[in-house]
Amino acid sequence: MSGIIGLLGLGLRAGNVIIGVEAVRRALQSGDCRCLVVASDASQRALEKTARLAAANGVPQVPGPTAQELGAGLGKPPVMVVGVRDAALAEGIVRQVAEQGAMED
Repeated sequence: MSGIIGLLGLGLRAGNVIIGVEAVRRALQSGDCRCLVVASDASQRALEKTARLAAANGVPQVPGPTAQELGAGLGKPPVMVVGVRDAALAEGIVRQVAEQGAMED
């Protein structure tokens, strides 16, 4: 999981990361989100506002660490959902999660 936070941190500094439910929802609605990282303890409300929209738009979703860990890694309070604008960064995050899952099998 720390690899995902590292990638998100790089994206944040480059302006390619969207933080928070409402901001991510707006980005999904405008087609400006390539990937969604969802905290493992995200609220049902956060999931309803973002995950359904992401699924409807074909935006990949990856499981993240807890909201506390996600926020701390990005220098923010707890964060339930993070969106990624940059296609290459999104692809890297999805690939890393897939590789981690394959290693755990």
